Amino acid sequence: MTSALIPQHTSGPHQSATAEVTLNLLTMNMHMGFGVFNRRFILPELRDAVREVSADVVFLQEVHGEHQNHAQKVKNWPTLSQYEFLADSVWTDFAYGRNAVYPHGHHGNALLSKYPILRHENLDISIHGTEERGLLHCVLEVPHFGEVHAICVHLGLREVHRQQQLKLLADLLAGLPQDAPVIVAGDFNDWRQKADAALAHTGLQEVFVSTFGAPAKSFPARFPLLRLDRIYVRNVRVRAPRVLSSRPWSHLSDHAPLAVEITL
Repeated sequence: MTSALIPQHTSGPHQSATAEVTLNLLTMNMHMGFGVFNRRFILPELRDAVREVSADVVFLQEVHGEHQNHAQKVKNWPTLSQYEFLADSVWTDFAYGRNAVYPHGHHGNALLSKYPILRHENLDISIHGTEERGLLHCVLEVPHFGEVHAICVHLGLREVHRQQQLKLLADLLAGLPQDAPVIVAGDFNDWRQKADAALAHTGLQEVFVSTFGAPAKSFPARFPLLRLDRIYVRNVRVRAPRVLSSRPWSHLSDHAPLAVEITL
């Protein structure tokens, strides 16, 4: 797999960094803006909760770019896309990767950033046309540091598909500068915990595994049992990874968000 972003990064401005920079990260499968069991539209509440975390970069999965039926029937449905509504005036830059397209709209991954997004590309990793999935690869310009690669991930439900998609992710990582800071976060659907082995040769470390010895339990949000979501990093230091499973988060999606602080 090739990416138009890769050839531009044979060297990066991060090499001349003179000061440490700390970033707060958040990743969440936002369930199309609906609460558990799709009973309630909670996007305004979700925006308030995400703001409270004070994350610098937010990785989102299952984000509606457009849904004409909901726009007509759901009270308080925003006139903007869901990712623009969430970004509001807090995250000045955002990128969206459209994965699934249907007659009345589309959804995919999104990234919200307080730092400029220099370039972004959505890589289609759907296998045989089922479960449309993508890798949203963004290059951020962090002041006083330089370029940081951020990849928002949503993998398939079937193990055989996930293994192929992890190989595509590894191919993408292999094309990035070895000394560049990299963040890979999202819904890996990795309940069998196979992702670490598949990515072992890439130099990534999973923040919960490196801190606590196992991936975070993130699903279902109210009583997390399964370890579906991940935050992987390379060439950064990690501090205080945590699962946001108490209220209001337990009622805002079927996945509990993951958060961590990193130092470049």
